[in-house]
Amino acid sequence: MRVTTTSKSFEKQMNNIVNYSMGFIDGVQKGKTEFLKALGQATITSMGQYVDAQARSNPAALHHIYEWNKTGSPTARLFDLDYTISNLGLSIRGTFTQSETLKKGSTVPFYDKAKIMENGVPVTIRPKKRVLAFTIDNEEIFTSNDVTVTNPGGTEVQGSFSKTIDEFMLFYFKQSFLRASGIYNYIQNPTVFKKDIKQGSRLGKNKGIQTGFRWIANLKIGVE
Repeated sequence: MRVTTTSKSFEKQMNNIVNYSMGFIDGVQKGKTEFLKALGQATITSMGQYVDAQARSNPAALHHIYEWNKTGSPTARLFDLDYTISNLGLSIRGTFTQSETLKKGSTVPFYDKAKIMENGVPVTIRPKKRVLAFTIDNEEIFTSNDVTVTNPGGTEVQGSFSKTIDEFMLFYFKQSFLRASGIYNYIQNPTVFKKDIKQGSRLGKNKGIQTGFRWIANLKIGVE
């Protein structure tokens, strides 16, 4: 059997393949927002889990970002994680929330507990009545003077939340998250591009745009 083709039809087919390829890239760009939404949600979920795990292993450094006596509990976080999408890409932001529980011996919650301890802000305690009563190293202290606590969360606390977030982005995200979530393998193997190239050779750029958008927008990111 002999197969023949004309140079004109061959040229058209090759042009369609080129246009299909360019369309695929355009489609990926169009679907980028959907991909970033999925990536943003998966990232803040994984980041929260990472912070919780680090807090449980090192409560002395991260107890301040949880309600009293609940360090590392996802339901007791004093921080919120959120993401925004812009022309520059994906941005992750962490904000502190107010504590609602009481430390033993207190009658009101510690206002701005997480923020104050994270930033190492000294706290001055003034007696409402005549004297302050507190315990240091199992010794009960009474004073009528103001008391300033220079490190209200302890020496290990200041900047520890920011440091943990940096560690997640610089190390865990690159070395573990991208592979464990399936993103790395998916990006490395755009099988749908190969699957649709036959139709692309006939339909050209529009098919490429459709395929590229579907490929990037349908990426499933796995986070336990």
